[in-house]
Amino acid sequence: MPHPLITPIMNVTEVSGSETNPLTTCSSDENLCTWVLDQTGNEKLATAVDWIVGKPSALVGLILIGLLVRWLLHRVIDRVVKRAEVGVLPNRLSRAIAGGKVGAALNLREDPGFTRRVQRAATMGSLLKSIITGVVFAVVALMFISELGYDIAPLIASAGIIGVALGFGSQALVKDFLSGIFMIFEDQYGVGDVVDLGEASGTVEAVSLRVTRLRDVNGTVWYVRNGEILRVGNMSQNWARTVLDVTVGYDEDLTRVRRVLEEVAHDLWEDEEFQGLIIEEPEVWGVESLGVDGIVVRVTLKTAPLEQWAVARTMRERVKARFEHEGINLAVAQRIAWQESSPSAASTEAAGDTPT
Repeated sequence: MPHPLITPIMNVTEVSGSETNPLTTCSSDENLCTWVLDQTGNEKLATAVDWIVGKPSALVGLILIGLLVRWLLHRVIDRVVKRAEVGVLPNRLSRAIAGGKVGAALNLREDPGFTRRVQRAATMGSLLKSIITGVVFAVVALMFISELGYDIAPLIASAGIIGVALGFGSQALVKDFLSGIFMIFEDQYGVGDVVDLGEASGTVEAVSLRVTRLRDVNGTVWYVRNGEILRVGNMSQNWARTVLDVTVGYDEDLTRVRRVLEEVAHDLWEDEEFQGLIIEEPEVWGVESLGVDGIVVRVTLKTAPLEQWAVARTMRERVKARFEHEGINLAVAQRIAWQESSPSAASTEAAGDTPT
């Protein structure tokens, strides 16, 4: 008779019968291992099949899913880039693209900004593709390591710590890169644009994620960090405007002056050499101010990008020639010099003039 304190140890086979518990060898998420163990009852075979077939299949599946997601996202980016190459135009101009002078000036394939838009869109697409590729690769790599049975929590924690350290240690660099990304994404300016960045203004020669390089009218090259750009004035996006102030004397007939200016501007609008450069009928806005030197009359001409300065120079030449032909005098600044003698000098001169 067994001792009352000694409990007989039951055989595992008596509890579970002739079947072996699959959880003792295979984990709950290892379906292949569990299936082989149920079919054969061989733990070593189930483990070997899981490592030879199950693990590689899961890893290959992760890679294929990552490649598929990357391909789909890249296709979406390509479609966005294709639409960005067309550019964004005001509704008033978009309606006129079908024909006429505006269509000649803003033809989507022939206007000067088309090449810039294509380059900008390609740059934006390349940047987004690089970001998506990096994110997908990082996610797949972490899942790959987890599938091999390693704990990825330390890796995630280390990545967070490194990211925080880099963020605090290189705030200026991160600020420059983020500003560059948004400038490229929003298409604020591109290569060939004439911009005013506050500290420097000129023609943009290169744009990167960190710095913008531009050359001013004197030929000086400026390197401006993207993070230091607080505002941008783009003088060559979509269209431009020539604003010409003509100063005439107070004795001139303003009605006649307006008529002559309208004729000169209309002749320039109809000139074959300027078709496609001036995209709307010029306007004479009228008297802008009454100054000391004369009356200022303003004329405006809407032009294609980067053509406003050439149109303004030609317009000044034609206005001067027409005014000379019509006998209209441009106002000339007048200066009057007053000379006042001191009292002692005046009394000496008076005494010298007194007859003796």
